Formats: sequence, structure tokens, C-alpha cells
Amino acid sequence: MHQKTPEIYSVELSGTKDIVKTDKGDGKEKYRGLKNNCLELKKKNHKEEFQKELHLDDHKLSNRELEEKYGTDIIMGLSSTRAAELLARDGPNSLTPPKQTPEIVKFLKQMVGGFSILLWVGAFLCWIAYGIQYSSDKSASLNNVYLGCVLGLVVILTGIFAYYQEAKSTNIMSSFNKMIPQQALVIRDSEKKTIPSEQLVVGDIVEVKGGDQIPADIRVLSSQGCRVDNSSLTGESEPQPRSSEFTHENPLETKNICFYSTTCLEVSTSPVGTVTGMVINTGDRTIIGHIASLASGVGNEKTPIAIEIEHFVHIVAGVAVSIGILFFIIAVSLKYRVLDSIIFLIGIIVANVPEGLLATVTVTLSLTAKRMAKKNCLVKNLEAVETLGSTSIICSDKTGTLTQNRMTVAHLWFDNQIFVADTSEDHSNQVFDQSSRTWASLSKIITLCNRVEFKPGQENVPIMKKAVIGDASETALLKFSEVILGDVMEIRKRNRKVAEIPFNSTNKFQLSIHETDDPHDKRLLMVMKGAPERILEKCSTIMINGEEHPLDKSTAKTFHTAYMELGGLGERVLGFCHLYLPADEFPETYSFDIDAMNFPTSSLCFVGLLSMLDPPRSTVPDAVTKCRSAGIKVIMVTGDHPITAKAIAKSVGIISANSETVEDIAHRLNIAVEQVNKQDAKAAVVTGMELKDMSSEQLDEILANYQEIVFARTSPQQKLIIVEGCQRQDAVVAVTGDGVNDSPALKKADIGIAMGIAGSDAAKNAADMVLLDDNFASIITGVEEGRLIFDNLKKTIAYTLTKNIAELCPFLIYIIVGLPLPIGTITILFIDLGTDIIPSIALAYEKAESDIMNRKPRHKKKDRLVNQPLAVYSYLHIGLMQALGAFLVYFTVYAQEGFLPCTLMNLRVEWEKDYVNDLEDSYGQEWTKYQREYLEWTGYTAFFVGILVQQIADLIIRKTRRNSIFQQGLFRNKVIWVGIASQIIIGLILSYGLGSVTALSFTMLRAQYWFVAVPHAILIWVYDEVRKLFIRLYPGSWWDKNMYY
Repeated sequence: MHQKTPEIYSVELSGTKDIVKTDKGDGKEKYRGLKNNCLELKKKNHKEEFQKELHLDDHKLSNRELEEKYGTDIIMGLSSTRAAELLARDGPNSLTPPKQTPEIVKFLKQMVGGFSILLWVGAFLCWIAYGIQYSSDKSASLNNVYLGCVLGLVVILTGIFAYYQEAKSTNIMSSFNKMIPQQALVIRDSEKKTIPSEQLVVGDIVEVKGGDQIPADIRVLSSQGCRVDNSSLTGESEPQPRSSEFTHENPLETKNICFYSTTCLEVSTSPVGTVTGMVINTGDRTIIGHIASLASGVGNEKTPIAIEIEHFVHIVAGVAVSIGILFFIIAVSLKYRVLDSIIFLIGIIVANVPEGLLATVTVTLSLTAKRMAKKNCLVKNLEAVETLGSTSIICSDKTGTLTQNRMTVAHLWFDNQIFVADTSEDHSNQVFDQSSRTWASLSKIITLCNRVEFKPGQENVPIMKKAVIGDASETALLKFSEVILGDVMEIRKRNRKVAEIPFNSTNKFQLSIHETDDPHDKRLLMVMKGAPERILEKCSTIMINGEEHPLDKSTAKTFHTAYMELGGLGERVLGFCHLYLPADEFPETYSFDIDAMNFPTSSLCFVGLLSMLDPPRSTVPDAVTKCRSAGIKVIMVTGDHPITAKAIAKSVGIISANSETVEDIAHRLNIAVEQVNKQDAKAAVVTGMELKDMSSEQLDEILANYQEIVFARTSPQQKLIIVEGCQRQDAVVAVTGDGVNDSPALKKADIGIAMGIAGSDAAKNAADMVLLDDNFASIITGVEEGRLIFDNLKKTIAYTLTKNIAELCPFLIYIIVGLPLPIGTITILFIDLGTDIIPSIALAYEKAESDIMNRKPRHKKKDRLVNQPLAVYSYLHIGLMQALGAFLVYFTVYAQEGFLPCTLMNLRVEWEKDYVNDLEDSYGQEWTKYQREYLEWTGYTAFFVGILVQQIADLIIRKTRRNSIFQQGLFRNKVIWVGIASQIIIGLILSYGLGSVTALSFTMLRAQYWFVAVPHAILIWVYDEVRKLFIRLYPGSWWDKNMYY
């Protein structure tokens, strides 16, 4: 026989499988892979792998073996000396904070990232150009120095704004530390001591009572009726029982391990009201320590909008450099000096840089973020605004995200009928007969067989919002009773409890014995609830219509049918029964012995069933439907049971009503699962155990072939694997969650979305966005805003790029044709950072075109922010038309002053000579150097006005990309008109208010010159309306593909 290697369970921290079997030459099977699990950190050009494993076999060891392993004594605990040695060896029981990025580094990153680098290059080129000019002419103009300084200032101010937005995000690690209990009750030197939890060491014996947080990973040594809330760690909505029993190979599933930072909800009052456990892991070696390192270790990927802006920078830089080099060659070939040619090259490159776009994009994203905040979506990372609009897959947690995160009574079964309980906030519209005698008995059991109470001091708080200490299921029953019956505590006082057996995993029932409030009946009432099959076993009769009937096969069959129906809905079902104890055998003075059970626990009367669930939020089904119509796949990823997960998924529409899984088809056809054609199934429910044994290719196949998917019983590490799998499909992945267990996946996703109310601090800080109302439906609002901002950024960029050609052509004509320079760099700056800023931002307020939520999400590699149709249409269509219009104004001004266009050709050299004061125009008039300079500034102003007038038309046409302006409405976006007014006002101020300031190169332009470019502006508007008309008339045609941007 082959000898097996002893198995140690390893919690995986990566997408690789835990165990890979290999067959070596000697034929012995050995397990490998336990030491190869790693978390892949994606860096710029490489992956770093590091090993981080949690080996746990302590749940399998006996108490004696634990004492030997940790050198401790269960009764006396560790000695103070030994504890000090272990503390020195292992360090404090706290999470190690990650290495912090210095604030100055964060600030500098904002200064050189993405679009900023293009502006810095432009600024340095301006300073270089001035240096070249100054080297040959000490009286050179300072225009390039001013331009470079302004570009640098734009980057710095925008960087400060972006840094401020990022600085509002707090560190992830600090939120984990907030979850750590501050004090712990420990046994050392045979004495109970309260010490700071940071001083706990492995081998310490600790005691935990109800309401306490677990101070470390502990192996339970003794407890009775203990339940812990693992929801923030594992995603399980149900409280998990804890005892000293070894019940599962997996340490995450066994009942004898409690995890650091989870909450002990309740402990039985018998015998001592505490859980006793041994510390087996502290600090970074705990489960939460691994999750913390996992969340901190996951690198942030570039957001889609950051990639798009980088792509745009490459386009702009490519166009600028290409044109610059081309005309540098032309200038040299036309016998220009090399130094002059270099200045031309720099001028052309700088003219291509849209100086105002960085500020426009940042402010636009910020405005959208503020708009989303009003709709309960708090954006922490500005770039995440657009990412949500690009989302193609949403991986959503179940508990607290799709559901209300509170157990609620869903159904009741009594008198052979299933009743739907009202799961609204107040349970006020119950459909069952509350006068029924069976209901009277059932409600009494529900009320009395319950140990939880409301916290004091909540008299004015609505019942459903009152705080309760204890089990979530017990809480649901308490609130249900309080709403329907009134003051539960008063009912309990009238029916005094005389004995009790708390629920435990062995008995699977809870029992209590009470005096009754019936003055005519002195019998004691025993009430019991628990697992329905266990309760039924203890019964010999069943109550129907207030009367007891024998429990025969027929009634038992009716019970089983109801039980299976409710269980199939993924609800937690409880059975209820009672028994009136004979007064002669059990008088009021009878002494009940709980351990000996000196009272009957059989031949009881079965009264009914009650089922509970964590109900879905009312707005979620509609939100899921909208996601589907928007082409977004919604995947549920939860730590909860597959049946529960599937039921909730069906109730909210993640799995459609007519969709079947492979298991459903096998059950319907009564065949084996292996015989089912997988292509017949539209939905899939995958468990964590199945996922653990899958290769990446198998996971990819599931994600690609099924539109409706539920992942159940998943670990935090597996959530990461699922996110990475979705990203391998080229999907933009949004992850929603509220627990500690969600934080690594939230950080790994393209956009992490945390719950603001129920969410842990760790989840909120790992996320890019926080839903302030914990409402999944708010994501749809965010998606629409994200898609809208992408559309509007396209419009903004198209609007901004158009004038670049009009600003670039003067330099080209200046070089080739030798005209006096039509526009100066300072004048261009006033367009880019003056007249165009407010109109660019105004486009962010543009309403959505009709098709925005009925189209598929954009493909992040194919649907670019700046694509070829946008560049071609902006540069070569509208841009050239605008350049012609601006030149028309320029030539009109010069002709009016005496220089006809033909005279201007090749005039540049003579025009710029300082000593020439008798230059003749077309009519023989002589012009001094100063007069020519003033006319040149007038030409700058004219060209500026020509661009400004046409940019008004350009702004109006950019309101839509497909629809007619009249379909969209000229006045729906009133901010556009504010932008137009700002253009005109700034233009008037520059021309007439500051026209006498020679440093600005503006003059007081005659009023008639403002109207010269108006026909061109109208032509631009008509041309664009025709373009849109043909796009609408011939969808999918060559015109549509090449003219729609």
C-alpha cells in the first residue's frame, strides 16, 4: 500500500489550487502545491510571488495534544514568564500596518501622471524656445516664458485638486485595527486577568462572553449554546454555532474554531455563561490578518478612464510631434535658419496641446461625483465615476447588498396551510387569521421560547429598528411577535419561565417551561422549537383548527410537503410544539433538573412551522432587470449556502424564472447530472469547493458560457479568483460588498463599491465608491452617470480638439506662405484657458441621449474615448472649416487696413524687420514697425474672434453625437448658454476692456468684424445636422461607422 503524506489544511491565498496530485517514478502519490500558493501582485511589467499560508490542524487535536503543542495548561493557563517569552518571539497580537507611501510621493504622482506629463513637456518646450530666442536676440519676447509658466500652473492647481480628492480616502489597515477588541479575559498563573488584547500569545486560555469580540483565533475548549456572527468574515448571514466538537476538515467550517474580530452573539447561561478557548493564532497569522495583507497587497489597476486619457495623450503627442517634425523639415528646406525652424517645431507642438483639457476633465469628473453623491453614491476616486459606466460585470455580495441584512419571518404553516408573512418594515398586513386558536398557540410558543430581549432605552424607536443583543433568527421572531402581539416582555412576565434548555447543535432544539397567565389553568406549559424533523419526532399529535389530532401518515406527509416547499425557497425553517404538563405530576413547586431531563420530551403536540430569510431589498429586482437591458451581467458571490443563494438569486432576477441549472434539469428529467447537456442550462450555481478544484480555464468557460451565475460558500481568496477570471474576459468588473471578507476583491476590481451603512470600515476604504443608502439600485444610477460622463467627455474632447487645427494652421501658413503671424501664443492661451473652459465644463451637464441605457457596455479595448472618427471629424472636418472661417476674419481685417491677401504672401521677413519703417501696403501706404505691430495684434484679435464665434456653433453641435439638436432640445441644458455667454463676455473684455494692455496682444476690434465668421458658424451647424441625419437614416452603414464618434 502506498503511504499517504499527513494532510495539513491550507487556506489558499491565490487563484492556484490548494492541492495538486503528482505521480512520481516511485509510484507514491504526494501532494504538492501547499507551499506554492501565492498571491500574484501585478506590477508594471512583472509579477511578484510570495508565499502566505495558514496551516491549521488545531481543530483536529485533542485537548491533551493542544497542551503539548503550545506548552500550556488548560486549567492554569500559561505562566507570565512563558507568555512574555512568546510575546517577544511572536510580537503583539495586532495587525502590522503596511509600508505607507509618503504624502509627497502621492502629491508628485498627481503632478506627472497621464495628461499632466503632456502639459509639462509643453511648458519645458516653451522655456527652451525662449532660451533659443534669447541666445540670438536679447530683446526676445517673453510670451513663451509666460505660456510655459501658465501650463505649469495649470498642472499644479489641477494636481492639488486631485490630491485633495485622494487624500480624503483613509488607510485600509486602520479600519481593520478598529475591529480589534481592546481587552481580553485570560487565565495566567492559575488566575483570571484582564489584559490588553495586544498582549495575548498562542497557548493563552481566554474566556469570552456574549456580546464580546473574539480577541484572537481560538480553539474552543468548552461552551454551551454559543453562536458567533461570521457575516463580515465569511458572508454567512446565519449565526454559526460554536462548540468543542471537531465537525469538519476545513477549519473555516468546523465548529471548534472562533476567528479574530468576529462577534460572540450569545452563550448559554448554563453553566458559566462563557466560552473557554485556547489562542492558536495572533496578529498577522490570524485569518483576518491574512485578509488584511491580501487587501493591502492587491495592487490598484489603472482605471479605464486613466487608460483612455493615456491613449488620448499618445494621440495628441503623436499628431503634434509628427506635424512638428514635418514642418521643421519644410522650414529647413525653405532656407529658414535651424534655430528658427526649431522654434517653429516647438510652436507647432505647443499649439497642439489642449491646455485647458486637464482642468476640464478633472472638474467634469468632480461635478459628476457631486451629482452622484446627491443620489447616494459617494465617489472616493474621481476616475471611478466613468469606470462604473464602463462596467460589464457586477460581482455582488448577497448579505446586506442584495438583501436587507436582517432575518425576517417569511412564511408560516399551520392548519395545513402555508401563509406568506408580510416582510415589510412593520409586518402590518398579515394575511392569516389572527383569531385562529392554532395561531394563538403558535404565537405563544414563538414569544416564550425565545431568549433575546430589546436593549433598554428604546421606547421611542420603531420596533423594526430597535437594537437586540443575540441571534439574528431569535431577533426576527422577537420583532415579529412584538409587531403582531404587542408588548412581548409583558407577555413573558405573565408567563414566568421556570426552566430552560438552550438550543445546541447536539439536541437541535430549544425548550422552556412556563407558568401560564390563565387563572383557570394551573398546568405548566412546555414549549419547544428547533429543526422541524427533530420536533416532529417528539410529537404524537398535531393541532389543526385549534383541536389536537393524531399525527398519522397523512398529516405527516402534509408536514413534509410544506417543509420541503419552504426549505426549497432557501429559507430557514423551524418547527414549534407544546405540551401542557399534568398539574398533579408537575405542581408549581416541582424542581426541574435540566441535565437529567426529569420531564417528558415526547408525545408533544405539533403546532406549526415558521420560515425566515434575509429578504431581498425591494428595489433590487428592478435594478437587476435594468442591468440586463444595459448589457451588464450580475453575478452573486456569497459565503452563504447554495440553496439560500440560489433562492435569493431567483427572487431578485439574477437567475431568471425560466432558467435552469444543470442540477435542475437532472432533477426534472430524473437523470444523473453527468447525463445533462451543459449547453441546455442557462444558469450555474458554483460552490467554493467546486471552484477550489477548477483550473483557470474551467472557470473561464463557466464565466463565458453562462449569463446567470451564482457562486456560493466562497472564501475571500476565491472572490479574488472570480474577479480575476472576469477580468480575463476583458470585462470591466465592479464588486459590491460590505464585509471584511470583501475588501481584497473590492480593491482588486476595476471599481469597488462598498455599503455605507452596514459596510465595515475595511470595505469602505478598499472601495472606490460607497453606496450611502446600501441600495444596490443606486448602482444603476451610477452606471447611467458613468456612461453619460463618458459620452460627455467625448463631446468635450471633440469640442476642444476642433479649435486646435484653427490654432495650428496659422503657424503652418506662417512658415510655408510667409504671412504675418495670424495669432500669438498668448492669444491661444486665452482661448484654451479663458473662453473655452466654462463651455467645456457645461457639456458635463448635457442630458443623456435616448439610447444610453439600452446599449451594451463599451469594450475597453475597442470603444475608445478618442477614436479615429472623432479625431478625423474634429481635426479635418469641423477643424478645417473653423480655420477657414478664422482666416476669413484675419484677411478681412488686413484688407480693410490696406493689405490684400496677395500682398501678404511672403511678406513675413520684411514685416518683422525692426528697422523697416516704410513698408508699403497694397495701396502704397507706408507702415512703421509700431503700426505693423498694432495691426498684427488686431489680426490676433480678429483670428481670436473668428475662432470664438465658430466655437459657439461647435459647442451647440456637440450637445449630441447622433440625435438632432432639435430632438435633444436647445434649452434642456441651460449651463450651455451660461458657457456661450461666458465666451462672449470674456471676448468683449479682452478686446474692449483689456485691448489697451499691450502685453496681452489684444486691440479694440471694430464691431463688424465679429459677424464675418457667422456664416461659417451656421455652415458648421448645418453640416453637422446633415451628418447626424445620415447616421440615423443609415445605421450600420459606412457613413455610420466612419462619421459617428
